Amino acid sequence: MQFIKKITSKELFKVTSLNSISVLIKIGVGFVSSKIIAVFIGPSGMAIVGNFRNFITSIESISTLGLQNGIVKYVAEFEEEQLRLKKTISTIVFCLLIATFLVSIILLLFSDFLNSMVFGASNEYQTIFKILAFCLPWYIASLVITAILNGFGAFKKVITISIIGNVIGLLLTIILITNFKIFGALLAMVLAPTLLFLVSFLYSNRKIKTISFNKEFIDFKIIKNLSEYSLMALVSAIIGPFVYLMIRNHIINTIGINEAGYWEGLSRIASYYFVFLSTIIGLYYLPKMAKAKLNKESNHLIWSYYRNILPIFIFGLLMIYALKDYIIPLIFTKEFLPIKELMFWQLLGDVFKAISLILGYQFFAKKLTLAFIISEAFSLLVLYFSSIYFINHYNIKGVVIAHCFTFFVYCLVLFIYFRKKVFTLR
Repeated sequence: MQFIKKITSKELFKVTSLNSISVLIKIGVGFVSSKIIAVFIGPSGMAIVGNFRNFITSIESISTLGLQNGIVKYVAEFEEEQLRLKKTISTIVFCLLIATFLVSIILLLFSDFLNSMVFGASNEYQTIFKILAFCLPWYIASLVITAILNGFGAFKKVITISIIGNVIGLLLTIILITNFKIFGALLAMVLAPTLLFLVSFLYSNRKIKTISFNKEFIDFKIIKNLSEYSLMALVSAIIGPFVYLMIRNHIINTIGINEAGYWEGLSRIASYYFVFLSTIIGLYYLPKMAKAKLNKESNHLIWSYYRNILPIFIFGLLMIYALKDYIIPLIFTKEFLPIKELMFWQLLGDVFKAISLILGYQFFAKKLTLAFIISEAFSLLVLYFSSIYFINHYNIKGVVIAHCFTFFVYCLVLFIYFRKKVFTLR
């Protein structure tokens, strides 16, 4: 009993338990959303939705200038220094206002071009980009508020916002897809994050209101410090989704749009369980790694992740593989059963991805800009060229073989680079 009490009193356990509730709700929402997409628009619609999902990821990061992790770090670091905190937040908000305005103008003016690039000339969804242009500022505002709350360590508020946002997203998805099919699915992806602003604003605490935007506190010297975070995030946020979009279009052109839909379906399943890892690292580990001054402290955090979180994650993957014949029809439809032939390589690659994830966050926590850019560019190049090679030799299975190969290589590279942090005495 004393042992159990000791475990449950730990901060990591409390954050993990609360986060698990959020993740379960998000997974449940994701399952229902995927089922609706599978039933109403099928594998081909799933592929189109996947392309737009990659596009929105890029737009989100460009509009936030990739500063979300930087906001978390500096809010956590300057929490007790009000003047530095006010200057940092005011400068960030000023930069984001400009960036979001410019991106919104581009979305309005180049909607035809973006439609052809993302969906192909045979599809006409220009209106979606115009709607996104007007919704984007509110969405970005919600991301900034959430990042500030995260930096303050307000885990409960961040997780509550996430839960409410997922429920809103589900309701919108059900209503819009059942009425407007593919267009409804795309519209739900635009509107749901926008409505999240109202929720995040309601849950913003007094601390946020005391450090809100003030033009008198804008300090352009801070931009230099933030630019490194911006550069790191933008490299992966722009190049990454673009690489996935090119790979998906290669599958569509060489194998078929349904096969691209199967891969997107599998990617959706993977995104559900990676929510658990990414939120735990973002909520608990990143702020602590940002504050860690010594290698020994960082080393302790890394091994805490490997001991406490990774085994649970791997066990979950084993259960998913064992139950794949039941999970796929449950989430999608029997039309998506070819996904099960891809799952072994996907899940094995996800193990390597999970191992490397905590090390990858060290780049942000310690602001290792050049090392991050080189490693990220290298991994994306490996992913793209290995995908083309393996797809040409093994058809659709080649894309998941490439996924596994890429994260195996990436994992080795990170272990070599961070060997002093990982293998020093704990």
